Amino acid sequence: MRIVALEEHFTAPDLAGRIDRAAVAARGWPASMGHEDELAEVGDRRLAAMDAAGVTQQVLSVSGPGADLLDPQAGPAVARAYNNRLKGLVDSHPGRFAGFAHLPMTNPEGAADELERAVRELGFCGALINGLTDGRFLDDPTYAPLLARAAALDAPLYLHPGIPPEAVRKAYYDGLPGAASFLLSSPGWGWHAETAVHVLRLVLSGALERHRGLKLIIGHMGEGLPAMLARCDSVFTHETSQYLGRTVSQAILDQVWITTSGFFSLPPFLAALTTFGADRILFSVDYPFSDSAEGTRFLEGLPISPADRRKIAHGNADALLKLASTTGAQPSST
Repeated sequence: MRIVALEEHFTAPDLAGRIDRAAVAARGWPASMGHEDELAEVGDRRLAAMDAAGVTQQVLSVSGPGADLLDPQAGPAVARAYNNRLKGLVDSHPGRFAGFAHLPMTNPEGAADELERAVRELGFCGALINGLTDGRFLDDPTYAPLLARAAALDAPLYLHPGIPPEAVRKAYYDGLPGAASFLLSSPGWGWHAETAVHVLRLVLSGALERHRGLKLIIGHMGEGLPAMLARCDSVFTHETSQYLGRTVSQAILDQVWITTSGFFSLPPFLAALTTFGADRILFSVDYPFSDSAEGTRFLEGLPISPADRRKIAHGNADALLKLASTTGAQPSST
């Protein structure tokens, strides 16, 4: 069975080296996220790991820190260089890799232009955005041109977590022993809460209402939102009915897709399945931070129909990201 994974990361050490280490540290990034060798290698070893796990294709995205940490003048050139590098990797292995654009988020107009170049000229599937930019979510009015361009291009935006702003880290996560503060602020809890808030802000601000064609993807089995949709409607509907044309849950179910990245246990999957449905769930691993073989074993063991397994494994991704037309990889008959 064809299996597509779409929250799969890489980096280019020479391009990352253009970003001042002091600026990286000031944003709260640790000295190392681990897995540097696996992030930098997009060739035989990565392909062997994919083959061993049964992964047909990875949609690659830049693992931070990246151009979103640079000033508005410097960011676009670095983002462009990352995307050109990624295009070379995709072209070197037809059908095995596809790409999400890396955007210079401190320059919103430049980000919109680079998204269009990456989609139209490089054949990328959309873009992946790492958390907040200078404390701003995508509902900030400065990002309206990017949202409009993504909708016009029919290019999904993958909302990925980022390192929380310093004020958030201090108020919510600091003061714990060892690495517990960082882990709580990031993969242990904070990343998931932040991305859920990001989606809710896009709904509650009216941004999704203004950009009905915008398509969003979030990872980690929906970042807790499947368990909260009914609660959101219960709390917000009276207020939002005065300015939104839909309930909060309907806006999310209309415009958001979710992936399995890093979440390979049944309870969150069942919550996702019963709220979003099989048509809105896409397989992902979060390579190299999660294990591809564990992810595919989880997929193969899910208590779902063969048709739904095919949708989650590749059908939904092929349709949403137009993979067959952008990579030359054709969906299998199974």
